[in-house]
Amino acid sequence: MTPAARSGLIVAVTTLILDQASKLWLLHGFDLGRRGLVKVLPFFDLILAWNTGISYGWFSDSGPTGQILLIGFKIVAVIALTVWMVRAQTRVATIALGLIIGGAIGNAIDRFAYGAVVDFALLHAEFGGKTYNWYVFNLADVAIVAGVAALLYDSFFGAPAVKAP
Repeated sequence: MTPAARSGLIVAVTTLILDQASKLWLLHGFDLGRRGLVKVLPFFDLILAWNTGISYGWFSDSGPTGQILLIGFKIVAVIALTVWMVRAQTRVATIALGLIIGGAIGNAIDRFAYGAVVDFALLHAEFGGKTYNWYVFNLADVAIVAGVAALLYDSFFGAPAVKAP
């Protein structure tokens, strides 16, 4: 295994551990479900939300068969991303893929364990007396978004691909 791939693996495992630890603590230690909405900062609250769908709650009414299909899709995606990570040529790409893999596995564990993904972070802003909320998310979601952003950065600004003669 290359040092870059090792870095990606370490990032994936660290992301997974942090994601699962935060969810377990908020569910069982902090008991967020009982507490309801907890204001942390003027623009950030903690609130428990069970996401049975995919991004933004899409396909949330798919039932048990849909849940199995989503888990199957995640397994295939994680395998493909891992192959990509091992073959990646830059450290940025391997770390980005590690973030995506760790986040995907974290959310898949939730789906398997609870039948839904545990979401808890709510960003919001108030303008003109109206409150605008972002979607409720978790650390795995943050890792996935950061990983995709880093992959985009690497593809646009990273070392140019080697051209065939």
